[in-house]
Amino acid sequence: MKLQVSCELNFQIDDSTALILMLRPYNGANQKLVKSSYTTVPEIQIVENIDSYGNFLQRLVAPHGEFVIQTCYEAITSETIATAPGAEFVEIQRLPESVLSYLLPSRYCESDRFGDLARHIVYDIVPGYDQVSKISEWVRHSIKYMPGSSDSPLSAIEVHNHGYGVCRDLAQLAITLCRSISIPARLVVGYLYQLEPMDMHAWFEAYIGDQWYAFDPTQTEPRGGRVVIAFGRDAADVSIFHQFGLGCILNAIDVRVTLLN
Repeated sequence: MKLQVSCELNFQIDDSTALILMLRPYNGANQKLVKSSYTTVPEIQIVENIDSYGNFLQRLVAPHGEFVIQTCYEAITSETIATAPGAEFVEIQRLPESVLSYLLPSRYCESDRFGDLARHIVYDIVPGYDQVSKISEWVRHSIKYMPGSSDSPLSAIEVHNHGYGVCRDLAQLAITLCRSISIPARLVVGYLYQLEPMDMHAWFEAYIGDQWYAFDPTQTEPRGGRVVIAFGRDAADVSIFHQFGLGCILNAIDVRVTLLN
């Protein structure tokens, strides 16, 4: 399927502010970009880099006044996501080196604190894909998905204690539980076709059966129509923007995902 995805960020800048953004989707990862547009009003210089996870970063200095960033992409992506019930657990000694960091506790995923709960959730489940599927199902039923309920990332402990969260929060709790039983898991941010309410979206992937599989605790069944922007250990790695200074306020964000013929 071909999707047009766009994001507009409207800032008020009281004093020129350095920004690092993550708004350009992957060209790969089971998706292909066919058109792209990245503009700012007023027009300024943008420097692009690639981080250690392969994500595209855009660096700029936003000038005083109203500042707008507009991105628009056309991407070809799958209408479905791969599932593999019964796919095997990969022993630690067989994992690729690039996957090992996704086993460890990170800023928002305190996996060293959730071992007992994770083992309780999957105690009668065959190791591997089925365990991750059970964890995702448990998070969906145990943590209420409430879009707009938090402006800043919460740790897995906070999400578990609150009992609700945004998509990113549910994904990070699931990641934490997976890592607690030695299954590598990572956070994904991007777009989801027909998401309600429409916004940037987050889900997670787990490494089972020698490949990454996507899971989304906010959805009742596997859904395709996803365009990936970035991967990381948790929200600290995949924020769509970081500001360096106090004189920057995000007034509005407008996200749109449209099916093209």
